[in-house]
Amino acid sequence: MYRIYTRTGDKGTTALYGGSRIEKDHIRVEAYGTVDELISQLGVCYATTRDAGLRESLHHIQQTLFVLGAELASDARGLTRLSQTVGEEEITALERLIDRNMAESGPLKQFVIPGRNLASAQLHVARTQSVGSNAC
Repeated sequence: MYRIYTRTGDKGTTALYGGSRIEKDHIRVEAYGTVDELISQLGVCYATTRDAGLRESLHHIQQTLFVLGAELASDARGLTRLSQTVGEEEITALERLIDRNMAESGPLKQFVIPGRNLASAQLHVARTQSVGSNAC
């Protein structure tokens, strides 16, 4: 595991996995930071529910997002070193998970106000963060 500090000073840049550097305000840094926030929020969701099926789904989503975050934090050289990437198989698995959950809950007929219970509220926070990461 790498250190969490670099001791290279702050010149307004950050290193990507692979060695190249980009500006800290680059959209890529924002994107992998937002994905990291979403992974953490899903961890809170995981910790606040006892539903085994939901916990399994949340863990799977976290793992997929972790791989995505690694891709976003890698340059071309770093990408060749990654042991996993998000491909069609992972995307299809997430789409199936969405379809299954939508079939269980039925179509929405109105906007949902978050806060029915803690787990539901936490999932709504995660939903808004996923919209934010999609915008990057």
